[in-house]
Amino acid sequence: MTPPVTQQPPSADDAGKPPESRRRMIARRCLTAVVIVLLIGIPAGYLLISAEQSRDSGRDKAKVASATGLTEGFPSRMTRRIYDVPIPGKALDVAYYETNNWKSSRLYVQFSTIPSGLDWFLGRMGTDRTALEDGRITIGERDARIVGWTLDPGRSWAGTTIDQKDPQPTVDITVDETDPARPFVRVVSTATP
Repeated sequence: MTPPVTQQPPSADDAGKPPESRRRMIARRCLTAVVIVLLIGIPAGYLLISAEQSRDSGRDKAKVASATGLTEGFPSRMTRRIYDVPIPGKALDVAYYETNNWKSSRLYVQFSTIPSGLDWFLGRMGTDRTALEDGRITIGERDARIVGWTLDPGRSWAGTTIDQKDPQPTVDITVDETDPARPFVRVVSTATP
């Protein structure tokens, strides 16, 4: 024999309240579901986006680290700041390569620009065109070989070296002025720890 089911008396909180309508119950459950989705879904979405960005950043850094020659494009702003190598905004043929070892770190940069871009670059370096010595190539053969630069003596070269107090880098600048309307700049910035 089955014992009879007894109903519990209404609690003091429920006393005097009309029973909840089906529509109100569904709305309350939907609202609860939306709140749960927002509380869990939004942070989870941020985590996924952050993880993807971090992964992309790691891939970019790995690509730069594994480079064995010039990489097309601008070095990061931080890298330009560390090595004290400004690059005119409308420069063309921009490429760079960075090396690091326990004795020194070097940033190799090349770009072509217009005469006013060269003036801007030299001004940001704290110098001007008068510092460029005609016929002077300031980049050594070893550095040129590392990035595959050919410094043909038959071209019109001008160069200067900017020596700065430590910890600022030493910057060798060599400009190919064979086409005066489109100077081609090569820079080797050497920082020592």
